[in-house]
Amino acid sequence: MTAPLFHLEPGALDHVGVAEVITLAGSEGHHAATVMRLQPGEPVLLSDTVGRRAEGRVRSAGSGQLEVEILSLLQEPRLLPRLVLVQALAKDRRDLQGVESATELGVDAVIPWQAERSVARWKAGREAKKHAEWVAMVRTAAKQTRRTTIPEVRPLHSTSGYLQAIKAAGAEVGVVVLHETDETSLAQAIAALQAPGGHASQAPGAPAHQLTELHLIVGPEGGISDREIELLTGAGARIARLGPTVLRSSTAGPAALAAAQLLLGRWDWDTGAGHPEQSA
Repeated sequence: MTAPLFHLEPGALDHVGVAEVITLAGSEGHHAATVMRLQPGEPVLLSDTVGRRAEGRVRSAGSGQLEVEILSLLQEPRLLPRLVLVQALAKDRRDLQGVESATELGVDAVIPWQAERSVARWKAGREAKKHAEWVAMVRTAAKQTRRTTIPEVRPLHSTSGYLQAIKAAGAEVGVVVLHETDETSLAQAIAALQAPGGHASQAPGAPAHQLTELHLIVGPEGGISDREIELLTGAGARIARLGPTVLRSSTAGPAALAAAQLLLGRWDWDTGAGHPEQSA
């Protein structure tokens, strides 16, 4: 069984070396020492949540904290393009279901989207609370799947706000809108975005530009409106259909993310072959 993973604050492993002993305290230390009752000699994983991870061994266990000896350190490379799920708000927490599965499948960031046809709404004055729910879901799913990094949950975007964001990003961001009536495959849409002149802001014949982010847009229960499709394609987005069936809002994002991981070769990378710094 894989060693349990515990999250530290960003930067907590920056100046830590192999054979050093660090203290795991706070809520994570309480869970490790009091709930899991880890004992000296047992293996643990520590993550700074932004790409650096350590393998360690419990040196001693106390009241609500552990002393952990660092055995090895590894810096995970930053894979490009970053995969971003633009998830429309959906009823019955189907949006959160999609975000949870996407986190397990390796999404790098999530954007909550208030689409025109979204039945669910973040009421005025409750945006911070709803955003915190998404952050909590992402953190829990990342920890459950032993992810070194925790995906970013960006602020809630309206359609107009999202359009402004991708227009400002220009050719560095590629956007694929998942839509049930289109005949273009996800593979074709991604290839078109990566090809020379594949983005609306690029001139035909221009050299290929490395995407820094690939956005996968999932609509709400009622689908994405024709007006939104027109606005998104006008901003350079590609439309694609994900298979022969119509998927729920909670399923489409994770399915597209898994397909994109394979198409981009991101799952060919071995997490154990990152950038090891030292090992005991």
